Amino acid sequence: MYPLRIKATEEEIVRKAAKLLHEKMAFFNKSFSVKDNIDGLAMAALEFAVDNVNQSNMQGQTAEKPVDLEPLNQKLAEIEALLSEKS
Repeated sequence: MYPLRIKATEEEIVRKAAKLLHEKMAFFNKSFSVKDNIDGLAMAALEFAVDNVNQSNMQGQTAEKPVDLEPLNQKLAEIEALLSEKS
């Protein structure tokens, strides 16, 4: 265990993250016959880092795609025309 200073509101998140890290370490230690826990920790940390980079890249790609508003603008113009006819 490592002493951490965290906000009370973050405690549940930190506990879940620690549990997930422990599970990943155990998986690597067992699957690859790792002798040193540091190696299992390093492999787990690398996997989490790769997942984080992939997720960031996917979010960046989504943010960079331009949104075509023309169909929406056409529908809005049609609705406005219908409303003005009824007025």
